[in-house]
Amino acid sequence: MALIIFDYDGVLADTLDDLLQFGQEACDQLGVKHLVTKDDLSNLELMSFATYGRACEVPEHLIDQFVKISLNLFAEKESPPAIFDGLSEVIKHLSSKHKIAIVTTNTSQNVHTFLIKHGLDSLIHAVYGVDTPGSKAQKISMARERLVENGEAVFMIGDALSDIRAAKEAGVTSIAVTWGHQSLETLQHGEPDYVVHSPKTLIGVIERYNI
Repeated sequence: MALIIFDYDGVLADTLDDLLQFGQEACDQLGVKHLVTKDDLSNLELMSFATYGRACEVPEHLIDQFVKISLNLFAEKESPPAIFDGLSEVIKHLSSKHKIAIVTTNTSQNVHTFLIKHGLDSLIHAVYGVDTPGSKAQKISMARERLVENGEAVFMIGDALSDIRAAKEAGVTSIAVTWGHQSLETLQHGEPDYVVHSPKTLIGVIERYNI
């Protein structure tokens, strides 16, 4: 049995269009003259709503408001985001043998709403969102301390350079996915332990490693 930790935005949830739209709405509400594009996300060293706001040229004194507006727009969205093709089946398969957690810079409430919509909430052991104090590496460590009993393997699955670096800081195995918000070139700067290009590939990597 292993502990498998997923990032949320760009790994489980297909939130790119929402992030671009909500980032633009937040800029507009704050009077920031910036045209939001995918480039604002794709090259971030640290993936968070605060760093996203800075990439969108939001002044530092307005960053907290940018974060609040963006998270509220996600919470107010009529329907939760789509899940990437194949991931529901992958999570159901992995959860039959392993423990699963989510570590994210989104809110736990938004994540649970998403999981409920896609019938996955009962399969996830813990969610550590922006409402949980600590860095991403600290939250990975929290999940390990709470959910790992006998020294089992721990994996962090992310779509951002900061996910890979957080995994390394926490001393767990890093898996970079290429269907999310950052390019393979950016991800490789973090020297991930594994790179996967499709959700089903995750099963082979985890089960081969965890034999």
